[in-house]
Amino acid sequence: MSIDLKTTYLGLPLKHPLIMGASPLVDQLSTVRELEEVGAAAIVMHSLFEEQIIAGVEGAEAHIHSHEDAFGEATSYFTSSADYALGADIYLDRIAEIKEAVSIPVIGSLNGRTPSGWTDFAADIESAGADALELNLYFQPSESETSPDELEAEAAGIVESVCNKISIPVAVKISPFFTSVPHFVRRLEKAGAKAVVLFNRFYQPDIDIENLETCPTLRLSNSDELLLRLRWLAILRDRFSLNLSCSGGVHTAEDAIKAIMAGADTVQLVSTILRNGPLRLTTMLREMTRWLEEYEYKTIDDARGSMSYRKTPNPEAIERANYLKILQSWKP
Repeated sequence: MSIDLKTTYLGLPLKHPLIMGASPLVDQLSTVRELEEVGAAAIVMHSLFEEQIIAGVEGAEAHIHSHEDAFGEATSYFTSSADYALGADIYLDRIAEIKEAVSIPVIGSLNGRTPSGWTDFAADIESAGADALELNLYFQPSESETSPDELEAEAAGIVESVCNKISIPVAVKISPFFTSVPHFVRRLEKAGAKAVVLFNRFYQPDIDIENLETCPTLRLSNSDELLLRLRWLAILRDRFSLNLSCSGGVHTAEDAIKAIMAGADTVQLVSTILRNGPLRLTTMLREMTRWLEEYEYKTIDDARGSMSYRKTPNPEAIERANYLKILQSWKP
């Protein structure tokens, strides 16, 4: 039996739900071609950061580095252009090159934190040929005077500004730390977003207790991180018209199936590809298809959302009752 895996994401027809998430793998055209050959249904570019764009457009980097040594603590505070794989102009050229090299959809990615002029760059990404844009909002509030509503309003304003500037569809990659995720997703939908990506993985700093330094750390995800995504995918499914994409914690075919059954339209792969190489995607796709055949699904849509909050036979398992049951039933 042949399983119909066709999926639609951001209005783009995909041959299946497994897409390559934002990663440094797209920096080499040869790797991009390999990702298409092994079966990636779409490719998300690595993020272009607000700081890169502002530095390039306003010449801010030269100004910053002319003063940064005035205080010893400032020496490593600002990011040098050498820390970025691709500059803003090169990023646009790379989009055009990738579009020329592959036939699958290419999704640009912007990472920002303020409502400044960097949002104008979305139009340049569209002009370079990107089929869609993933907007990666990085908010790390540290001021006690800033309210949750102010943060949400600022984020929704950025999304609305971008959506008003471009005609290609926009996905918004969010964190799980908003007070009410469903309410925030509703605001993003009203702002014009066509998809939400769950979730952004924040890389937490560590502390070197010998040298008294804060150390940036980068750890790849594992399957345990999928559980948070499953919960919110299940809750958000069928409540909105926008698409849902799962990002983080998908390492096996079983992980991908769980995400789809919870409600994901697409599943983004990064850490498992970085660990195991592009052929990992082929293996996962084959194993996922075999599982669907074994359990007599005819299409991927038959499985999608079948374990969402509104369809699961046990919705309490997603809510507080399950939390109470698990804690009360634990035995040493």
